[in-house]
Amino acid sequence: MPVHLTFPQLAVLTVLAVASIAWLIFVTRILRRSRAGSEARTVLPTPPALPTPPALPTPPVLPVPLVLPALPRQRQSGPGREAVELTPAERDAFAGLVRQLGGGR
Repeated sequence: MPVHLTFPQLAVLTVLAVASIAWLIFVTRILRRSRAGSEARTVLPTPPALPTPPALPTPPVLPVPLVLPALPRQRQSGPGREAVELTPAERDAFAGLVRQLGGGR
């Protein structure tokens, strides 16, 4: 036991180490399950009993993108921009404040 750590500090450090290893195992299993599921979905067997006419070719099977079902989807864009119109007096006050804080530059 290190001399500079108390017993409660060492216990917390041990709990954090065990929790991080458990988290890594959990995330690895989710990724493997997701990857195995997407590979199984990309390869679709064709039914042998149904003949298709030669004039209509079957469409190609597109690969399914890797999606983690346990994690929520992320937003593709940020929130909308907001703008406030200032009155001329507010603009002048803001310009004076900027000059004051900028040292007159």
